[in-house]
Amino acid sequence: MSWSRTALAGATLALCATLSACGFQLRGKVDLPFETVFVEAPEYSKFGEQLRRGIEGGSHTRLTDSKAQAQAVVSLLGEAQERLILAVSGGGRVRELQLRYRAMFKVTDAKGEIWLPQGEVVILRDMTYDDAQVLAKEAEANQLFREMQADAVQQMLRRIQAIRAASEEAN
Repeated sequence: MSWSRTALAGATLALCATLSACGFQLRGKVDLPFETVFVEAPEYSKFGEQLRRGIEGGSHTRLTDSKAQAQAVVSLLGEAQERLILAVSGGGRVRELQLRYRAMFKVTDAKGEIWLPQGEVVILRDMTYDDAQVLAKEAEANQLFREMQADAVQQMLRRIQAIRAASEEAN
């Protein structure tokens, strides 16, 4: 019994040492280069809501109620969910899909000067498909789109964070 506990403790210690040696760390707060931000997105946009939550909960930046009060304006220009057929069976039935999530955005100041020109975040996921499990595959696709949306928010925040490094290099 004691040998298995010793082996387990040793394996745990080795895992911790390996993770710390490779530079692994949990995602912390995002250090946005602005004190205040206004998110310009349609009221019904789930992406806009997730972006607001990401800024509020994941950074020291405050959200404002108007463009005039903000140092920066993050404008969501559009978002799209796409499904592309990657493979079909010999009988012409879909066997594999590629899901794409796109979010277009730009960052300006309150006067309209561009901090970050129009850009696009594209997230791709492949999934198998089976006609016999239509409801399950639809639920799987919806779950993947939600995860892709969360990934797109994090990528967008990292791009906004990179504005500071670009402006410091320019000076």
